[in-house]
Amino acid sequence: MSAVALEIPQIDALLHEPARLRLMAFLAVVKRADFTYLLKLSEMSKGNLSVQMNRLGDAQLVKIEKSFEGNRPRTIYQLTAQGRKALRAYKKNMTAILAALPD
Repeated sequence: MSAVALEIPQIDALLHEPARLRLMAFLAVVKRADFTYLLKLSEMSKGNLSVQMNRLGDAQLVKIEKSFEGNRPRTIYQLTAQGRKALRAYKKNMTAILAALPD
């Protein structure tokens, strides 16, 4: 039996984490989303959502805008151009990996 060399593209570990990947997917289909909207869609806890969005923000994949409406805090999230590029690359690489697998 001969070994077949399979070229496997690098996967972005930051995006590969399921919670962050879901959040990036949600943001990819809307222009902007607030914390409450993502909280309902993701079904995450407030703390987990906040941590995951901050990680994406620290990596400059998501823009985070914090403000107040009256005396209530409001946080808005938006994919950056870098975030869209990273998500496209992730999709391309995962597609290549899955296509290389035998049926």
